[in-house]
Amino acid sequence: MALTAGIVGLPNVGKSTLFNAITQAGAESANYPFCTIDPNVGIVEVPDHRLNKLTELVKPKKTVPTTFEFTDIAGIVKGASKGEGLGNKFLSHIREVDAICQVVRCFADDNITHVAGKVDPISDIETINLELILADMESVEKRISRVEKLAKQKDKDAAAEFEVLAMLRDAFEAEKPARSVDFTEEQIKIARQLHLLTIKPVLYVANVGEDDVADPSSNEYVQLVRDYASKENAEVIVICAKIESEIAELDGEEKEMFLSELGIQESGLDQLIRKAYSLLGLATYFTAGVQEVRAWTFRKGMKAPQCAGIIHSDFERGFIRAETVHYDDLLANGSMTAAKEAGKVRLEGKEYEVKDGDVIHFRFNV
Repeated sequence: MALTAGIVGLPNVGKSTLFNAITQAGAESANYPFCTIDPNVGIVEVPDHRLNKLTELVKPKKTVPTTFEFTDIAGIVKGASKGEGLGNKFLSHIREVDAICQVVRCFADDNITHVAGKVDPISDIETINLELILADMESVEKRISRVEKLAKQKDKDAAAEFEVLAMLRDAFEAEKPARSVDFTEEQIKIARQLHLLTIKPVLYVANVGEDDVADPSSNEYVQLVRDYASKENAEVIVICAKIESEIAELDGEEKEMFLSELGIQESGLDQLIRKAYSLLGLATYFTAGVQEVRAWTFRKGMKAPQCAGIIHSDFERGFIRAETVHYDDLLANGSMTAAKEAGKVRLEGKEYEVKDGDVIHFRFNV
């Protein structure tokens, strides 16, 4: 499941500081634009309390969490769609990710330069979104010129694609992203084949100052971002990248104490990882035995043989059945034996759609 979320934003909004905190990878961070030109990629563990509980229950030799990939992409500036500020390179990096986490500056600090000269989160969001729309518009216009002739010749596939392209062009002319267009199921399949930037799901990350962490609703910039995001059914995560970079250096107990002192229950990074994971329609199933308890990432809607194939292709090829119990039922009964006695363990076949939180033992033969 090699899916990745790209961290984007204008220069100096806290992207690289946030990325450093997520991965502790040390991506260069400096008070000037374009200090991070090549995208940095980091693998992070997906926080999941269920894995800890399963470990306590099974007492395996090792525990392996599932992971998620973030890409730190250099700051975009106005004119990026025309190549300004190394824009073409940045846009190509965005094209390679599956979802976008757009970091928005929601704090004032005279010591940190703002590329536009003032803090204005909505203007920042619109600058980035417009550059992505302009890049998509160019792609759609090129495609229209190729498809229109075939559509006029009564080619059914071309006619269907032309209709989608026309809808996209209308949206882009109104400065709306592709994800805002009300497509049918068939049309969205066509639209996805165009590999557009603005069809990717977006999560807005409001980066606030240290004083606003405990009560972000008091920050007027955050409210503006939330209002904007609600119009396109997007979610907003509020973090303080500076504090998150400090939290990332702490161990479990120290981290909990620090969060308690700040008056928050969960770090912004843990929220961001979980939300980005969910944004891509990802879920987790578990395998649990004395050798290993492990979390596995799968796409919602995948069936048992496909999920078995995530472990090894032989598991999918020789799939017989999946011995399945949900995490809640296993925990409630205290052991796999007790769960079986309670009738909570099921034998599922090839058509079973795996659920988030399933604990599975795959039976196969090759």
